[in-house]
Amino acid sequence: MTQLRPEVLQKLTPVLTKRWLSPDAWRIGVYERLDGYLALRKALDVHPDDLIQLVKDSGLRGRGGAGFPTGLKWGFIPQGDGKPHYLVINADEGEPGTCKDLPLMTYDPHSLVEGAIIASYAIRANRAYIYIRGEAVHAARRLRNAVQEAYAKGYLGKNILGSGFDLDLVVHSGAGAYICGEETALLDSLEGFRGQPRLRPPFPAIAGLYASPTVVNNVGTIASVPYIVLGGADWWKSMGTEKSAGPMIYSLSGRITNPGQYECGLGITLRELIELAGGMKPGHNLRFWTPGGSSTPILTAEHIDTPMDFEGVSAAGSILGTTAMQIFSDQDCPVYNTWRWLEFYHHESCGKCTPCREGNYWMVRTYRRILAGQGTYKDLDTLQDTADNIFGRSFCGLGDGAATPVVSTLKWFRQDYLDYIEGRTAPRLSEKSLVGAH
Repeated sequence: MTQLRPEVLQKLTPVLTKRWLSPDAWRIGVYERLDGYLALRKALDVHPDDLIQLVKDSGLRGRGGAGFPTGLKWGFIPQGDGKPHYLVINADEGEPGTCKDLPLMTYDPHSLVEGAIIASYAIRANRAYIYIRGEAVHAARRLRNAVQEAYAKGYLGKNILGSGFDLDLVVHSGAGAYICGEETALLDSLEGFRGQPRLRPPFPAIAGLYASPTVVNNVGTIASVPYIVLGGADWWKSMGTEKSAGPMIYSLSGRITNPGQYECGLGITLRELIELAGGMKPGHNLRFWTPGGSSTPILTAEHIDTPMDFEGVSAAGSILGTTAMQIFSDQDCPVYNTWRWLEFYHHESCGKCTPCREGNYWMVRTYRRILAGQGTYKDLDTLQDTADNIFGRSFCGLGDGAATPVVSTLKWFRQDYLDYIEGRTAPRLSEKSLVGAH
């Protein structure tokens, strides 16, 4: 086990996670005793435009993957247009390795509810939705209970806390399709249609839910808002880096001693995060890892000191994504792991566009041949060519996410592919898996 240095331990900044270990933290009485709904009272005394400016000044960026400036997104909503405005919270967390929003909704659901009320007030929305993944039954129950408690206390409904502001908040469970994590597919699903991405423009800020101006934000983004209102923009910016402000929940899984969520200021390195997690498991040495879930380009042990912020990860050739860090060792096979990820993306593709629908279909079969010991050198060219034709040409980001691990493992671990093709590595799949793969 790695010796934990005091200076690394000090990098833990429990903000969004500070209530998780409090008994019954999901109940409104406990939440109120721990500063709950104080930010709402403060926010309702401020002009909505000033709240938007506060979020802009804080430097808060989206916690769902893209890292788009939150205040800027809120500011895109046209005011005085005579249309209803909507807030939609994307809680459809379903990418392999990503697991920061579910514990937040399970252990501290009122932080999301309070953030939703403040955000709705800022963009002048009188109806908000939390779209949660269908399999997340426990988290959805906690959320619905929190919403009911908030209504009972007057934090939701008509004339909230005597402010004249009205808001209804709905928790909607989806059917479990990963594609609904894409914001426009989520909106279609919320409207009762099949979850498929929309053509953009128009963007949701102009024509989103029910063709009205809509803000779509991630769970972690909205749950951050009450803390910014209470602590101020300068306090929020005191954590993280100049361009990547605030704390982030890093989800570590894989070949480490203590998998879990670690909240630290943006800019902490993988080396320090692994140290916080107790180091690598005995007998395992770091070989490759994902900085932001399986849809982000993998990095290697050479990148262990990469700053885990938006700019640092981008400079290393990947993206921060959802900060779902899957840690793999020298005992793991990058070819096999890429195949497992690709099976997921192939299964979850909505089939709307040809590059994603057909490309993933054939890449999965090519991987099966390679892993069954029947691959050829030409298969590597086929994989690269297919991934190149998916990337940037699919209707939404799912295609890009599927192509990404293929391209990055071919870049860093081409020899592993050759070892299967040339017979140095024993086949991982049987011939039965090749039915229909040729």
